[in-house]
Amino acid sequence: MVVQWTQVDREMAIQSENVLTTLNKHGYKAYWVGGCVRDELLERVVDDMDITTSASPQQVMELFDDCIPTGLQHGTVTVRSGGYYFEVTTFRTESEYQDNRRPAAVQFVQDIKEDLQRRDFTMNALAMDVTGTIVDPFGGQADIKEERVRCVGSAMERFGEDALRMLRCVRFASVFDFKIAHNTWKGLVRQKDLLQHIAMERVRTEMVKMMSGPHPLKGLELLYRSDALAHIKAPVSSARFNKTLLSDLEQLSGQHVLLRWSLILIAGGYSKDEADVLLRQWTFSNEHRSRITGSFRWNS
Repeated sequence: MVVQWTQVDREMAIQSENVLTTLNKHGYKAYWVGGCVRDELLERVVDDMDITTSASPQQVMELFDDCIPTGLQHGTVTVRSGGYYFEVTTFRTESEYQDNRRPAAVQFVQDIKEDLQRRDFTMNALAMDVTGTIVDPFGGQADIKEERVRCVGSAMERFGEDALRMLRCVRFASVFDFKIAHNTWKGLVRQKDLLQHIAMERVRTEMVKMMSGPHPLKGLELLYRSDALAHIKAPVSSARFNKTLLSDLEQLSGQHVLLRWSLILIAGGYSKDEADVLLRQWTFSNEHRSRITGSFRWNS
């Protein structure tokens, strides 16, 4: 391997490099992109390695025998190499977002910087080629070093494109123990009413990731200050929660995330029945609802 990944399974790194090298040999630009580059810099375990390329989806499928056309309309082909799966997406720009979550149209481009410009936060707008050279047009490496979550370009525009990015912003700040850049926070507070357009499944996914992390109290405090959860489809008022009870939350490890949820709902003064209704609205599974509310018998 040319790039010495330290946070990646060695065989996965080799196979992903083979994909990049194959694309390069046929005249296409190719990079690792987004979370895998970010997490390597943060010295966090890398679970998957996304790839972006100047090759079109059709050209990618012509180069690799084992492909799955997972999202052709968005330029994504999943390439299987050595038993590992890699999402390979063509450089693209997006326009005219619908429902504050989906781009109405994508346009394939040849410039990696145009592709990175559409991404949510600077730390995710990083790409690295097979030589280890990092493409960082928006200062993502500096923001990682300074422990800051910052939108690419205008926060108002990024959150307007996909309102879920506001919860992702809080989740990243919580899990990484980062601060949120001033203009990014202002954009979040101003745009939070757009969260009413986001499906609860997507909201739940972000909240579960945040609650499983090492600093859930930080995330809850940011949600309290922004009052963001009062604007989702199944709203929750921050004012009802007993902060003294919540202060014990991090004594429960992330491995006991369902107990963390139990404590949050008890701190919010929910009865067992009220909690079950809310968890159902938040699209928790039957099993998880039962396990979370199982701690409520004394509180009913």
